[in-house]
Amino acid sequence: MSSPHQGDEPTPRDDSTEPMPSSPYLPYDSIGSQDQPGEGHHQQGHYGQPGQYDQGHYGQQADQYSQPGQYDQGYGQPGQYDQGHYGQQGHYGYAQHAHQPQGYPTSPGTPPSSTGRRRGPGWFGAGALALAAALVAGAIGGIGGGLITDLRDGGGGGPTIVQRDGNPGERPEGSVAAIAADAVPSVVTIRVSGSGGSGTGSGWVYDDQGHIVTNNHVVEAAGSSGKVRIELSDGSRREAELVGRDSAYDLAVLKVDPKGLEPIAIGSSDEVVVGDEVVAVGSPLGLGSTVTAGIVSALERPVAAGESGDESYISAIQTDTAINPGNSGGPLLNGDGNVIGVNSAIAQIPGQTSTSGSIGLGFAIPSDVVVRTVDQLIETGHAKHPIIGVSLDRRWQGEGAKVIEKGDMPGDQPSVIPGSPADKAGIEPGDVIVEMDGRRISDLDQLVVRIRAEAVGDKVTLKVLRDGDERELTMTLEAAEEN
Repeated sequence: MSSPHQGDEPTPRDDSTEPMPSSPYLPYDSIGSQDQPGEGHHQQGHYGQPGQYDQGHYGQQADQYSQPGQYDQGYGQPGQYDQGHYGQQGHYGYAQHAHQPQGYPTSPGTPPSSTGRRRGPGWFGAGALALAAALVAGAIGGIGGGLITDLRDGGGGGPTIVQRDGNPGERPEGSVAAIAADAVPSVVTIRVSGSGGSGTGSGWVYDDQGHIVTNNHVVEAAGSSGKVRIELSDGSRREAELVGRDSAYDLAVLKVDPKGLEPIAIGSSDEVVVGDEVVAVGSPLGLGSTVTAGIVSALERPVAAGESGDESYISAIQTDTAINPGNSGGPLLNGDGNVIGVNSAIAQIPGQTSTSGSIGLGFAIPSDVVVRTVDQLIETGHAKHPIIGVSLDRRWQGEGAKVIEKGDMPGDQPSVIPGSPADKAGIEPGDVIVEMDGRRISDLDQLVVRIRAEAVGDKVTLKVLRDGDERELTMTLEAAEEN
């Protein structure tokens, strides 16, 4: 699943030979207004980093090799020639923009106004409904009254009133109400303003040092000189400073005065199974302390969002929990009230050009990835990205992920980077990767997000097809070089 972070899909160049695929996804950003950004810039790619042939950062078209839908570059990471495979994938911040920029983040589109008023049943219809309701209520009341009269020693027709023992506000442990009561005080609304615009999203207390976890796209608008504040469930506000952020994993860490803050316990996303009940807490449409519930509907869903050169790639937890603009950065909790994910993206019905809220397909960054990335951001301000060192061909229509053939790279660049993990393991141009650690690889995006879900230093085994023969190659993931 792939798309720009913005609502408008980047415009292909006239010399593109690949049609843009249709997409069921649109972006959700953060509440507020955003100024028109300046000219797009290119990010020079090396060892799996988005390269000089990418779309510009603000959606500006780059040079002659910026063909949509042709190539991905480097170490198993999306790269120099990448364009979203599934079209648009959204984030959940919520935005209202003064101008509609081409860059990320962007606002949800404005839905078309209705051409006519929805009419109710009218006075006659309402009267009929009221009469029907009265008749039904009378019938039920008659039956219920008869039962009550029979059960009461002295007869009579009074109502039976049931009262809870103990505190009427208490709920069973593990219920949605009990989970919400524990989590809501530790979930915050994040308000951002800066040269890139203003916005609102969600976040949650990570530790007792005052670190707050949220999405990168929630705080990105603040830039280097903007302001970020958090708002607690009691309405109090605190100034926040940015500790670090990472667009590849769409995560960011803030720090505030820790006084009175209670961290939320974190669970292991590796233990999550389809069908688990989950609870989301956040600030959809700026409405703080909002709680919704549902189940885990799928695991390891490949989700990619953002512009070419600045994508977020997630092997996501899919949930039918209602998640809407403004939920970005908020926690997804399991039945024990522990964080198992960070809500980050939402699907959109194909063909729609404006965001319409939850359709029961939300996506969260798994907590195991969150903890690893957040700890790196707290320690160094940067996150490490595991890569294998190949350029992948998005034109490939078959099963698996294909390494670009020799001679198909512009400027005679190698599709297998010399000295990379893939090169050391023996991967060659034209190889098709069909499995990773015994699990099937259906396409390029699935390979990328599975690699991203691993840690630098992890060993992985890839099964590749070469000239009709299968072979297994083992390699150790290395960190991508940072620009």
